[in-house]
Amino acid sequence: MDFGQDEIALAISGLAGDVLRKECDPAAGYDERAWAALAKAGLLALPLPADLDGDGLGIAEAAALLTEVGRHAAGVPALATLALGALTVAEHGTAGQRDALLPGVGAGTALLTAALSEPGSPLPEAPATRATPGWSLTGTKTAVLHATRADRVLVTATTPDGIGVFLLDPHAEGVTIAATPTSTGAPEHTLTLAAAPAELLGTDTTGATADALRANGVAGALALGSGALAGALELTTEHLRTRHQFGKPLATFQAVAQQIAEVYVAARTVELSATSAVWRLATGRDAAEDIDIAAYWLTTEAPSALRTCHHLHGGIGVDVTYPLHRYYATLKDIARFLGGAGHRLDTLAAKER
Repeated sequence: MDFGQDEIALAISGLAGDVLRKECDPAAGYDERAWAALAKAGLLALPLPADLDGDGLGIAEAAALLTEVGRHAAGVPALATLALGALTVAEHGTAGQRDALLPGVGAGTALLTAALSEPGSPLPEAPATRATPGWSLTGTKTAVLHATRADRVLVTATTPDGIGVFLLDPHAEGVTIAATPTSTGAPEHTLTLAAAPAELLGTDTTGATADALRANGVAGALALGSGALAGALELTTEHLRTRHQFGKPLATFQAVAQQIAEVYVAARTVELSATSAVWRLATGRDAAEDIDIAAYWLTTEAPSALRTCHHLHGGIGVDVTYPLHRYYATLKDIARFLGGAGHRLDTLAAKER
């Protein structure tokens, strides 16, 4: 079985890697220069329909881009705007909604994001937030990336007929935004909604659009996390290859080799499980179980692997001028977005009953 990327994904990975190597600012919580460079290269137009000057591509190609963003620990809103925003708007929005929101995404001038999680409830299938026909939203949403910069927030909410996704102007009346801390320094907020006016995305209130949004978001986070773990592994192996102690490279010491091998196994496990989840989602197969398994592996294995990477670097690993902390912070934020290892294990266990 071939788990390699196809030609399109390889081209996206190569181009994104070239752009981020040249333009990424390691110190930026929000890297506007790198984001503009990705737009100029045409990479933000991947999920846009052809009639909006896009490439009409889907989650597999977006995941290739997100993996490179993770590999460089770049501070760009790719997860929010592409996986949590543009993909779902392109797939489920009306023609008018696509025309209004997506061209700015491709140009890098508009940001989208989504509000899925709620207090004590990461990524719930049945949100407590309520949508009143009209439409207006009431509830609280947590872990909303780039909320103050976003042109629209995709909000999951329960209606009298089911569950829908709503387009919310974050600066509308009835919306209170509170900044919340992140490990990377990337903007994140809690939204408190009190009869805030909104627009239904598309026409669905059966939960199908909400399921697609959640699947796109988790798959995007998996790709981003897989890339970040791979980037940390590359950085650590290069350090072990070039750093000498007692006249020998660190990589030649048996205990060191055993520890970096464990990081390699963890990185490959996360990559394989994320690849399987994205592939099933991209090909229209039932991806729910693969997504849940991959999310569990990422939230369980990545933090431990990064601690090993820090240990193998010694003192330099905790130096703020050295890039390793960016990978650790990125993976901590992704694990929190996914609900953490305990939540992901509970999710798997509940579905096995």
